[in-house]
Amino acid sequence: MYDVPLKDAVLNYKTRNGFAPDAIIIPKHIAAMNIPVATRIRTLMVNMERCRWIPSTITKAKEFIVINIPSYRLTYFKNNTPALVSNVVVGKAMNQTVIFSGMMQYIVFSPYWNVPRSIIKKEIAPAMAKNKNYLAQHNMEWNGGNIRQKPGPKNSLGLVKFLFPNSNAIYLHDTPSKSLFDEEKRAFSHGCIRVAKPVELANLILKDDSNWTPEKIAAAMNSGTESWYTLKNKIPVYIGYFTAWVDGEGAVHFYEDVYGRDERLALLIFEQ
Repeated sequence: MYDVPLKDAVLNYKTRNGFAPDAIIIPKHIAAMNIPVATRIRTLMVNMERCRWIPSTITKAKEFIVINIPSYRLTYFKNNTPALVSNVVVGKAMNQTVIFSGMMQYIVFSPYWNVPRSIIKKEIAPAMAKNKNYLAQHNMEWNGGNIRQKPGPKNSLGLVKFLFPNSNAIYLHDTPSKSLFDEEKRAFSHGCIRVAKPVELANLILKDDSNWTPEKIAAAMNSGTESWYTLKNKIPVYIGYFTAWVDGEGAVHFYEDVYGRDERLALLIFEQ
């Protein structure tokens, strides 16, 4: 009998295993439920090793941001307490988001999107060859031999981006494609990280900054003119890859190995 207690158990299981939180059971859920305990233990050990890679400066900071790629989730901690949890979209398998740590220094309101050369070559140039009005139709323009998209609600970076300078050119940003955040698997980007709650994140980061109010933030986001703001305090950002994690209530969560990295690390660990 699929009764209420069983439905609640299914919902709890699906929440802890990265599935959409509905009561429907299909073959992929049954397959996940039948993963052997020994395999789950192996996954836990692999992720315990990854925990050793987290810089100690991250967790000692008064505030920091953690993005876990397999769970498609951002958590902003203040005083070791989650102040914001947001769904994110990460890089697809062909454009994997890089694992690293950095220091957030800038918030850019109404940003331009400076299109990477790789995207110009693979996507925009072929589109321009078919449609001479492609740039104008997508609110784009030439800029010193490169292409950029003008600020505005249809800009691919949305209304705000958060920069922590790094050699991988990875950053957090808004997006006009809000529907992707409702997908169960959210590996769609070219490598950067799209945030489902960018307005909330900006407001929390600038909450204690006397230069800003929610009204000023909203105005800057919707001004249509790019503006940069240097944060008074840099915020540590850690982009990690954890296919198993224990939440604040002690419950173990497992996530799909979206980039197929677990087995390679397991071989290194267990062959030693």
